[in-house]
Amino acid sequence: MRWLVGWSSVAASFRAGGYGTAGSVGEPEEGRTVHPVGAQLLWGDPDPLWAVGDWRPDEIRIVSVGADTRLAVLGCCAATDEELRVGLFAARGGALRHLSAWPGSYTAVAQVARRVTVVGDLAGARPVFYTPWAGGTAYGTAALPLADLIEAQLDIGHLAALLACPDVPEALGDSTPYAGVRRIPPGHALVLREGSREITGYEPVASLAVAAPQLAPAAAVEGVRDALVSAVRARLTAPRHAPETLPPDPGPVPGMGPAERRAARGGPAPGIGADLSGGPASATLALLAAGLPGVPGTVLGHGTGAGERLLAVTFNDLTVPGAGRQAELERAGAMAANPRLHHVVVTGDEEYLPYADLEGPLTDEPGPSLIAAPRHRRRLLAGSADHFTGSGARQVLDAHPARLADLLMDRQRRHLLRPATALAKAGGPTANSLFVPLTVYRAARRLARTPYRTGIESAADALRSSAADGLGSPRPDDAASPLSISLAALSWTRPGPAARWLTGEALAEVSVRLMASATRPAPSQRPGEARASAALARYAADHRILEQAAEVRSQRLHAPFLDNQVVRACRALPESLRVQPGARATILRTVLSASGVRDLPPGWGAPSHAPSTAAARAGLRQSTDPLISLFEAPLLADAGLIEARTIRKALRAAAEGAPLPLDGLADLISTELWLRRLLSRRGTCWTGTAAPRQRAVAGGVTPPRRPTLRS
Repeated sequence: MRWLVGWSSVAASFRAGGYGTAGSVGEPEEGRTVHPVGAQLLWGDPDPLWAVGDWRPDEIRIVSVGADTRLAVLGCCAATDEELRVGLFAARGGALRHLSAWPGSYTAVAQVARRVTVVGDLAGARPVFYTPWAGGTAYGTAALPLADLIEAQLDIGHLAALLACPDVPEALGDSTPYAGVRRIPPGHALVLREGSREITGYEPVASLAVAAPQLAPAAAVEGVRDALVSAVRARLTAPRHAPETLPPDPGPVPGMGPAERRAARGGPAPGIGADLSGGPASATLALLAAGLPGVPGTVLGHGTGAGERLLAVTFNDLTVPGAGRQAELERAGAMAANPRLHHVVVTGDEEYLPYADLEGPLTDEPGPSLIAAPRHRRRLLAGSADHFTGSGARQVLDAHPARLADLLMDRQRRHLLRPATALAKAGGPTANSLFVPLTVYRAARRLARTPYRTGIESAADALRSSAADGLGSPRPDDAASPLSISLAALSWTRPGPAARWLTGEALAEVSVRLMASATRPAPSQRPGEARASAALARYAADHRILEQAAEVRSQRLHAPFLDNQVVRACRALPESLRVQPGARATILRTVLSASGVRDLPPGWGAPSHAPSTAAARAGLRQSTDPLISLFEAPLLADAGLIEARTIRKALRAAAEGAPLPLDGLADLISTELWLRRLLSRRGTCWTGTAAPRQRAVAGGVTPPRRPTLRS
């Protein structure tokens, strides 16, 4: 886990409080210091900044244009030093957007005199957190260290909102699982001036009354191609790295190739690699990376120079046979025939099903990826030191169903016909198939005419009614049709899949949070745009947790679809193009064709969710007994969020094949696992004579039963 941390405060009160600054590390002021464990000092007082974790040397870049004007960029950034200086000059004048416009994925921190600016990304994969501390403000890219710093308690209200409405920003607000630690929204920057703080957006805001000018479809797709190529090239032109020294290869082992033996020893291969699942997103990145020129070899001399091949990894789940999965494997094999690709197939048996292994590292926040982290780690161990993944493509390219309302607001009714017809076909031939387009049109028109405040208040009333009835919140189950799921998504907000299992008290608390948010100014986004941005932010947060839970030492996961310039290019796609069936595959096919890749296997781009659902159900069925034991005395029940007996009953029913939302159970199980890991944790992220004597969550004390929920 890698993070950065710093603070800004009024210098006089900072010293009077007895806390040593960065410059006093080693020379304690009044004998008291505090600094992160294992930190690398980037600059000192009066507003220090540290980088913590296994950062590579080329991932930390600092440029200065004076004694008190400097910029730190941490991560993969393709900007030259001169471009960084130009961005610093722009930020000094207040143009913060320049700090987010370079290819790559990074966090930028600019210091101009006593003003410190920390810029978050557009998707939320690189979040920024802050908390009041020592007469000023401490900030970081991880919430847990800040919670340690202030000895924070758990925010049970946030956990309730995270389970009830995970992709509803109005319910979550700027809170985190730690009371007192806040998060800045995606697309915003944290500006600190001698301890005071301001959160400001750096993206242009469009009017609700007049639609923003849209690019022509061809020009928009060309912009996506340029952004993707730049994002991939940013990784290829960075210095190559080899894993740290691993045990020597034992030599030929029956049934194991070099990749399997390396994975068994616990380290990735040197160089560049990519997922090749057979889907369009990972295939696009793998083929682009294989065809673009890069920097051959590694800093330690590994690699084969100009003839180096990209390592493509395909995961073959042996426990879930099916025609759809077999077709994906065949497509991956056909694409791996490219001479620039070296194909490795990683197999997974019952040992790597979801829920099979409930042990793992503590992550910064809870996330559904905790239940399948060993499964992902199995795949990543066979990858390379720099590994591409297609994560986020669906969220940035596909159309959220609520975007149909945006088309109506723009008077583009004719573009609703094809997606509505596709929903009718997906549901199969029924007596009501002819009425599906009309049903979709009515739902989209209802959303287009529903004001923001009315939509939020209606959702809060629904949660309150569900809490009063004790029935949980309505939600399409695991066997729901695509039409019912799309109709449920045509709203300003809707409950999450785990809401049906929360207690009435928890639902009532989330309802109060929603009602409070309805009194604030309405966002300047249309309903479809707002829902799509919220879904992207939720996915980016889950991807960040996956990186921490399945982390392989000396490996970097690269998700170019979550980069700023790719997100911006995808947002420029016209709504009329985005909502068409198969739009994502068509756009990526055009991207590859414009890059010289035209020979794609038949069926390329066909969507498939069945294998992942089947794997989750198989893992739940195999691990029913350990999961029921997990909920014999759950911490979530101690916090008043669930009834343990109800969850045990749901687990047994789901294992027997009942059509329950498996993603809701995954949210509950992963949150319970995260709480247990957090409360069994030892140690703290800080050291020094003035360091907190307790770690986060009151030194690991279990929350009292039925506490008062915090908003």
